[in-house]
Amino acid sequence: MLTILRIILIPASFIYAAVIHVRNMFFDKSVFKSTTVDAKVISVGNLTVGGSGKTPAVLFISKLLKSKGKNVGVLSRGYRRNSKGFLLVSDKDGLISDVSSAGDELYLTAKELHIPTAACENRVKGARQLINLTNIDTLVLDDAFQHRWIKRDCDIVMVDQRFLNKIGKLDQFSLPTGIMRESFKSLDRADIIIVNQKFTERKKIHSKLKKYFNDEKVFFGKYNATGVYDVKNNKRFDVAEFHGQRSLIVSGIAKPFSFMHVLEMNKIDFTNKLLFSDHKDYNLKEVEKIRKKFYSTNSFSVLTTQKDAVKLSEFSKELDDIDIYFVKIELEIDNENEFENRIMRLFK
Repeated sequence: MLTILRIILIPASFIYAAVIHVRNMFFDKSVFKSTTVDAKVISVGNLTVGGSGKTPAVLFISKLLKSKGKNVGVLSRGYRRNSKGFLLVSDKDGLISDVSSAGDELYLTAKELHIPTAACENRVKGARQLINLTNIDTLVLDDAFQHRWIKRDCDIVMVDQRFLNKIGKLDQFSLPTGIMRESFKSLDRADIIIVNQKFTERKKIHSKLKKYFNDEKVFFGKYNATGVYDVKNNKRFDVAEFHGQRSLIVSGIAKPFSFMHVLEMNKIDFTNKLLFSDHKDYNLKEVEKIRKKFYSTNSFSVLTTQKDAVKLSEFSKELDDIDIYFVKIELEIDNENEFENRIMRLFK
């Protein structure tokens, strides 16, 4: 039924693609003008909706810039947050906002990196306020490839390798039939393309798409499970300590396939699982559901994603009698030295 509906919507996809093409042309011809802000701006985005790995990339790039002495901050729209307008989530001294107000991805970024972060739907307004309040000199824009009103010094685009292999499938149509925000042709304006293998082996880019992927700006990335952390006290454990254990898997992310795959690779039993919708806003009802499932399946522990953990940590009291952990996953870039050089050349 869903497939039939998607096919019916194909004409709407052509209209959507035409509108996006005209919009991009207006930016390219300076009919629409991008605004410059008082900082180096690096945008991390994608061509599709959901699940390409933007958050791990934002963490990787921001951590790199911080290690090089840059006063870096992150600006996001704060997807699925319960606040509006500009919100300073963290400054150089730590967190200011809570996860509900900030949104899970931005809150995770702030908690992980200890750098200034903010949410704002208007990227120009948000950038200016974040710069003025925190004196950052470098700004990483999360999910901003399509937000062209703000001028950027570097456009980085994440592309899911599995998506590239869906040649001829409905997913590679524009919205609403497919999941593409823009066509592959839009990669022309990307400075760096990261093909995200996640936990799979590298595959050649299909011949029908190769013309969009200039070898000089293409890097390959993959995920690495770097440890398992206690949600309540952040104590680290080696992934090997969970080999063979039957845990209750709790996930509220767009594409849980990769999370399940890393568990399988590390010999963690994921037979028992609760899968929620992306950016799940947990409440007491879901927490009680987790408790019942945990005890009814006689699970050893609860294992979840880092993004879910920042929200479930709000229920430490309700989950006090349950051991709950998150698997920390980090992005690795092949040819990392060249990638680093490409980023740092922006500051010369």
